[in-house]
Amino acid sequence: MRRTLLITSAFVAMTGAAAAADLPNTKEPPIAPPPPPEFSWTGVYIGGQVGVQWGQTGWDRYDPTNTTFIAAEMPYADKGIVGGGHIGYNYQVSAVVVGIEGDVEGTNYNGNGLSNANTWANTTNTDIEASIRARAGVAWDRLLIYVTGGGAYADFRNTAQNPPGTFYAGDDYGRFGWAAGAGVEYAVDPNWSIRAEYRFTDFGQDVLYTGTESVRETDLWNQRVEAGFSYKFDMFAPPGPVAAKY
Repeated sequence: MRRTLLITSAFVAMTGAAAAADLPNTKEPPIAPPPPPEFSWTGVYIGGQVGVQWGQTGWDRYDPTNTTFIAAEMPYADKGIVGGGHIGYNYQVSAVVVGIEGDVEGTNYNGNGLSNANTWANTTNTDIEASIRARAGVAWDRLLIYVTGGGAYADFRNTAQNPPGTFYAGDDYGRFGWAAGAGVEYAVDPNWSIRAEYRFTDFGQDVLYTGTESVRETDLWNQRVEAGFSYKFDMFAPPGPVAAKY
């Protein structure tokens, strides 16, 4: 009798387990996790930059006796440290990124030189520069390589001394020009990015007057290399992909 009961109990247990296995599963499958959001360069950003700049100022002296400019004034080198802030907007379509950016920078850019058998001393100083430029580039996910170009402005103080130490001509004024360059930028996370940029800026020519004579400065240009950072605001970025539920 005891053996019969054990066999019967084992048979009932196996039959119940098999029946339970055949019952339909009412538990829903787990919801797939949403895919990670794709990075986009689209959005408004602000940031800062610092670097070095170098360039050249040349002078042509006016000769009133024959009303001609004498291209005898040797150009001299200018250099300085530059740094400031920028603000801009990018818009990305596929791998193409286009945008606009403006910056304002302080600088101690300056230079001086002697010319014409050391009878002339010329100086150049700049305190502030600014630009507004278009940007266009190609992105590989978080890496962006771009070119940039647009208008530029700087406040110059230029003087000519003849003989050295005696003021001859000069002015403190703003001058407009153009700027062009290229750079590379990398997004370390969805908001922060770092960059390196080269830029060439040309401010053209101008004339300084004194009495019946004048001095014309030529080839007033500079180059710069800067490193910087930017912060992109999420509220202006495109929405991420919507995850489907199963």
